[in-house]
Formats: sequence, structure tokens, C-alpha cells
Amino acid sequence: MNPASAFDHPIFSESLRLIQAALPAGALDGLPEPERDVVLRVIHSSGDLSLAQALHFSEGACQAGLEALKEGAAILTDTAMAAAAVAPMAARTFGNPVHSVLDWAPARAPETSTRAAAGMEKALQLHPRSVVLVGSAPTALELLLEQVRKKRVPAPPLVIGMPVGFVGVAESKRHLEQSGLNQIALEGSRGGAGLVAAAVNALLRRAWLDQAAS
Repeated sequence: MNPASAFDHPIFSESLRLIQAALPAGALDGLPEPERDVVLRVIHSSGDLSLAQALHFSEGACQAGLEALKEGAAILTDTAMAAAAVAPMAARTFGNPVHSVLDWAPARAPETSTRAAAGMEKALQLHPRSVVLVGSAPTALELLLEQVRKKRVPAPPLVIGMPVGFVGVAESKRHLEQSGLNQIALEGSRGGAGLVAAAVNALLRRAWLDQAAS
């Protein structure tokens, strides 16, 4: 039996087939299986076929993420919405702890920062070596990059950086690209909780299927 047949709903499987048929010829050529899974699931979650060209993967990032997830690494998100979207897949696969950094955020934003950035700083101290998802707050992504750059925390095995919007977003994505960290990123102003959750859920699914097939 194909492990995916017991893991996926038929509607999901049919959706992936339709997405692949609708993509331009060659859109997925050369992508390793985990990267293909991420592209397809992000498109499935957004309904936006153009995201196939906007997603970028650093070399080895997905593999590093797969290994960390298999080992039970915690997953940190910048929003409660993303955490809620990831928690069911994590529970269904490797039981990874899933936390929103807002769990450690102050009730009010610091004068020169945001609640997400303040929460990220504390979360990284408590959960080093986590897979980190940023789909909303570029300030949280910048805080992560600063903490790693100053060697206050170890480099995460994977950063999924897709903050959405217009204020500070382009800059934070550029800084992530320049950081040398293992990363999955989305160019432009698009992003959001649903997309970062889709990306890590694709990796959780792939890691689980690979294990089941081995």
C-alpha cells in the first residue's frame, strides 16, 4: 500500500493532481520531492498558482527541516493562527511541540518593538534549535536574525520566513536571504499564517511518509 493513501484525504490528493496539471510545463522540474511538496501545499492553501515561482529554498534547507522534525524539534510560530494550523499535523505525525511566541509576549508591545518580537526573544531562549515560522511579523524575523548573528541563540535548523505586508517586510526577507540560514522564503509582500503553516505541514507529511515507506 502507498503510505500516502492511508494518510491523505481523496479530495486533497485530487487537489494536488489538479494543481500539477494547471502549473506551467516545467514549473516543478528539478525540485527535490520535499520542495515539490512544499510548493504544492502552499498553492493548495492559497489557491495561487503563481506562488510556484515566488517560493525560494536555500540549498539543503528542506532536508535539514525534515531531520529536525523527525527528531521532534519544537515548532515556533509568530501567531496563534499559525500554531493552530500546524498543531493537528504535528500531533498526527511526530508529536512536535508547537508554540506561538505570543505565549511569552508582554500584554502590551514595547515602545520600540512589537509583542511578536518580544515573545520571539524569550521563546528562542526556551526552545533553541526549533523550526521557526514567521508569517506575519517582520519584527519577529529581524529579532531572530539578530539573536543568531550575535550568537545569543544557535541557528535554527530551518526558518520559514513569509511575513506579509508592506512595512519592514521586504527588508526582513532580504536580511533572511543574506543570513545564510536554512530557509524557505516567499518573495514580495505576500505571506501569512496559512502559508507558513502549509509549508511546515508539507514537511511533516513528507517526513512521516518517508518513515512509513522505509
